[in-house]
Amino acid sequence: MFGPNSILDIGRSGLFAAQAAISVTGENIANVSTEGYSRRTVRFDEAFNIDSMPGQVGTGVWAGEIQRHFDQYVETQYYDQATMRDRWDTLYTQLQGTESLFNESQGFGLSSSLSGFFDNWENLTQRPEDAGSRSQVIEGAQTLVSTLHQTDSDLSLMQQKADTAISQGVSDVNDLLKQIADLNTQIKTHDVPGSNNANQLYDQRGMLVRNLAKLVDINYIDKGSGNITITTKAGQTLLDNEQFFNISYDGPQATNALMAGSKFDGAVYFQGNDNLEYTLEVVSNAGTNMMVSNTGVAAQFRVSTDGGNTWLKNADGTDKLFYARPEDNMIQVGNLKVWFGKSTDEAATPANAFTKGDRFNIVPKKALYWNQNTSTKEIISPVTSLTGVDNPARLTGGSLAALFNFKDDYVGRYREKLDAIATTLAWEVNRRHSQGVGLEKLTDVQGTYSVVDDTRALASGSSGLIYGSKLTSGSANIYVYNASTGELVSGAALDFDSFAAGQQNFNPATVTLSGVSAAFNNSFGTFLTASVVNHKLSIQAKSGYTFAFGTDTTGVVAALGMNTFFDGSNTRDIAVNTKITTNQANLATGHVNGGEEGNQGDPATATAIAGLRDTKVNMTTIREGTVSQSVVKYYDSLVGAVGADTARVKFNFQYKETLASDLNDRQQSISGVNLDEEMSSLIKYQHAYTAAAKLITTADQMLQTLLSMKP
Repeated sequence: MFGPNSILDIGRSGLFAAQAAISVTGENIANVSTEGYSRRTVRFDEAFNIDSMPGQVGTGVWAGEIQRHFDQYVETQYYDQATMRDRWDTLYTQLQGTESLFNESQGFGLSSSLSGFFDNWENLTQRPEDAGSRSQVIEGAQTLVSTLHQTDSDLSLMQQKADTAISQGVSDVNDLLKQIADLNTQIKTHDVPGSNNANQLYDQRGMLVRNLAKLVDINYIDKGSGNITITTKAGQTLLDNEQFFNISYDGPQATNALMAGSKFDGAVYFQGNDNLEYTLEVVSNAGTNMMVSNTGVAAQFRVSTDGGNTWLKNADGTDKLFYARPEDNMIQVGNLKVWFGKSTDEAATPANAFTKGDRFNIVPKKALYWNQNTSTKEIISPVTSLTGVDNPARLTGGSLAALFNFKDDYVGRYREKLDAIATTLAWEVNRRHSQGVGLEKLTDVQGTYSVVDDTRALASGSSGLIYGSKLTSGSANIYVYNASTGELVSGAALDFDSFAAGQQNFNPATVTLSGVSAAFNNSFGTFLTASVVNHKLSIQAKSGYTFAFGTDTTGVVAALGMNTFFDGSNTRDIAVNTKITTNQANLATGHVNGGEEGNQGDPATATAIAGLRDTKVNMTTIREGTVSQSVVKYYDSLVGAVGADTARVKFNFQYKETLASDLNDRQQSISGVNLDEEMSSLIKYQHAYTAAAKLITTADQMLQTLLSMKP
């Protein structure tokens, strides 16, 4: 029906619609710089029509819906690229600080200390008796030791800072999940799709999800009607609409992963810590050798540090096998001492046998866990195989993954290589020094390396002797002199017949520390007294005698820490032997010659140690196995690896940043506010508002005309 009233209604609807549009446009303009704000527009719907003559007549316009301009498909792609961008960004930032520790351009670093150390030994070969040259060797060694300590300490501090950042990141993830779940509850209450869209809540949730993707890699699943599910890329559910699942950063632990049907009634236990995770897999065949035992019939297992992708190897390339021992005979596996006990008592030996394929997982560090409930949790800490491939069943993106990679994979690897340098340097120097002679013969020697049990074979994995694996079969020569005249009174190889009848030479697979002590007393008891003190060997010359060590093909003298230059075996405890720092005469430069004499001017030992600069030696790490390289070249390769790692991470960051920025730009082209467009819209809606007002004025005038008409 036509008439002023219908025109008035049309004008009024147009007025309200234009007013709504102006309000929304103003909101866009006001929030042009608001992070996370998505542009909104009013959807106009034509009001219902009325059948009439000469045809249908409309009743105006409705502001049907305020729409949020946002492309969830693009946003989901953005999450994938942004989470990797933030992983590489965090890694790059951290590695830049690490790279500076290995910057040798200023001439003050480990490379300079190593060179100075060998230079001093080289100088000593020219003047073996010179006090100044001997002092330089000792001072240079102390500088090297100090540099090793400081470098490792700085790297350890970086790991501690990363550890703190991880704890904060875990707290942030849990807080974000709670906030998103709360928003989902509000959206469920306020959102009526098509009529009352909770646009602000959607924007807030979108920002929180973006922040979550910065921390961990996620899958975003939109189930419609405001319902969403968020999982990790590996599939662990972090949030399901209004329910969320915490993650936690928990301490070291070990778990069983037994074969179906396995009746093993025990668990694995360990001492020590490491940046790696250990997977133990039983490999023995069926029979009595599937039991936990102190004897040679114990079950055997192999070890992996990358979840079973690769296994630790022997020098010949075969899998390295270890015996399953109880607590009283625990064995050294990598940086851990490992044993098997009952599930309810770590000191009790399990009664039931293993099944081939039974696995045990040891996490000797704090790790990240997804908590399904109070009793069930799953480890999700990032793991990188030895070939550099991420484990897809763990976190692979976000700054949390980066911090774990930095702390465990990068800095952990650097510290492991530094330890290899310290361990090898101490052994190789001690190996040569222990067979040398100083300016004075010895009257007493206290071993610096101990065992855990005086009656265990020195080369066994449970002896506790740090360099036990270095021992070989052979002979060790000792020479005894008259203290007054300097004449040789006895010189021969240690005879181990007292330890095992008919066994003259040293056998590391059977000889114990007590056996070594007995061999000294049996071979040279007239002149020397050997004893075991606090699980270390002690040798005392009797009155009127001195002694010296000669050629030792076994390594037992060095392994027990007798007549050595260094104490300790890693970057944290390596030090110059106090017997040398308190008495320079004990610094060995010569050796017992073919005439069984030790001359003061002899530089043989000093020459041998100086030659280590260019001598290839075996450098062993868990991650990379054994390589043959000089200590100096090995450190140079470490410095090169740090630089290469930093450059590679920088490239990955820049690449992912470009992809993420492109996707963000695509999203902004849809959801971002353009002031030029908004001003144009504002003018349009302003004109529409004015026109609607004019229409109302016109209708009012028509009514006034009708009312003024007289019959």
